[in-house]
Amino acid sequence: MMIMAAVEGLVDEAVVRRPAEHAGLEINQVHGKNGKDYLRRRIGAYNNAARISPWLVLVDLNREADCPPPLCRIWVPAPAPHMCFRVAVRSVESWLLADREQIARFLGIRVTQVVQNPEAVPNPRDAVVSLAAKSRRNDIRKDMVPRPGSGRPVGPAYASRLIEFVGSHWQPDVAARFSDSLRRCLIRLKELGRDQP
Repeated sequence: MMIMAAVEGLVDEAVVRRPAEHAGLEINQVHGKNGKDYLRRRIGAYNNAARISPWLVLVDLNREADCPPPLCRIWVPAPAPHMCFRVAVRSVESWLLADREQIARFLGIRVTQVVQNPEAVPNPRDAVVSLAAKSRRNDIRKDMVPRPGSGRPVGPAYASRLIEFVGSHWQPDVAARFSDSLRRCLIRLKELGRDQP
């Protein structure tokens, strides 16, 4: 079944496709990809569209709330019947860190270096960069870790490396065992698929 989606950025687009596929859904188009503020301004239109056809909207919790429910109530106080509004705790990187063995293999680090509870990490993006800095692979360090003095939080190919990881290595079903927000997303997507004719 085809659904529409809206996300914050390019990494999120890659991430959101995998749980949808796992739930037997195919994302037709991905809207947004211009940051969280852009999505916030358009959430009403997405929710309105979800009265007729299924929509998946994914945002990061970041530091906006202690947990997803308050953020959900602010963004979508009256969800349309076919709206799947999901919040990654604290960002989609935590969903990737939840597949500990695969991300350790991809980054070239020991699995014991990857946190066991990624949703408790205050800034998962920083955690991924920190792990990449410990990599045995020079190309990972060069691509994902910011150069000293650059003033950037991530390396020049951080996003493309994560997209590569998501497409070739990440296992949402495994990660969902260690990420409650991902587990809930998978459950809701499966419900959405069952609700459609």
